[in-house]
Amino acid sequence: MAGRGTVKPHSGFNANNDAEVLYKAMKGLGTDEDAILQLLTARSNAQRQEIKAAYKTLHGKDLVDDLMSELGGKFESLIVTLMTPPIMYEVTCLRDAIKGAGTDEKVLVEILASRSPNEVNQIKSLYKREHNDDLEEDVTGDTGGHFKRMLVVLLQASRQQGIQEDLIQSDAQALFVAGEQKYGTDEGQFITILGNRSNAHLRRVFEEYRRLSGYEIEESIQRETSGTLQEVLLAVVKCARSVPGYFADSLYGAMKGAGTDDQTLIRIMVSRSEVDMLDIRAEFRKRFATSLHKMIQGDTSGDYRKALLLLCGGDDA
Repeated sequence: MAGRGTVKPHSGFNANNDAEVLYKAMKGLGTDEDAILQLLTARSNAQRQEIKAAYKTLHGKDLVDDLMSELGGKFESLIVTLMTPPIMYEVTCLRDAIKGAGTDEKVLVEILASRSPNEVNQIKSLYKREHNDDLEEDVTGDTGGHFKRMLVVLLQASRQQGIQEDLIQSDAQALFVAGEQKYGTDEGQFITILGNRSNAHLRRVFEEYRRLSGYEIEESIQRETSGTLQEVLLAVVKCARSVPGYFADSLYGAMKGAGTDDQTLIRIMVSRSEVDMLDIRAEFRKRFATSLHKMIQGDTSGDYRKALLLLCGGDDA
């Protein structure tokens, strides 16, 4: 996956110089938003952390606090997200999804279905350190039923590695029997198999499933399940097929129709900018009649739009 991001470490990087540019951009009357967004979207997250430290050393002030007092609205949210270390940002998203009024299931699904076991383990330990709470306990206290069970399986971060040739046939058969062949659905089978096998293994299972049943696994999940369980199972299937494809679909969903789901837009554009944004753009272009760049352009405005387009990194017209 290395090098599939649009944001790369800046080669002639100097944290003190960057801190000065930002200080000048905010000093005095008015704020030079353009200078801020051009600089921060052209630095890696690790470099932004160094700039933050340099800013404090040089000016005795917190860079993020200063940015928040100078900026506003969605642009401010985007810039603050850019300034947050990635795992810390995911911890904050999960915490907000659980601890606010009601539960934001969409955030729980997106993060837990798309991250590698290693990333999930990092998230769990940072969550514990920051909040002195157990992420799994918080998630189980806030969700229920089969949805809760699937999230708990994903939180174990114990997906098997590689492809178990001897299990492909029996996994496909088990899913077929648990769904299409059964009156009612054995959700437990779906949870166990989709939650514990590697992506490469699952792709083979889906092929075998189609051969066996005549259906794509997605069609069966849509028929056999509903609500949040359906959402998390479909997210896991999409991620098994292609993580960039999953995010391309999510970005399209966040912008299509009236209104924009800005939280989702910011979360994905920032968190994937150094990981696989080039692949997400390619998948987006393949799946939809427009490019990611054009869709952002048509759906956002002002400095917020400028910064998002820089993170997008180009137009696949």
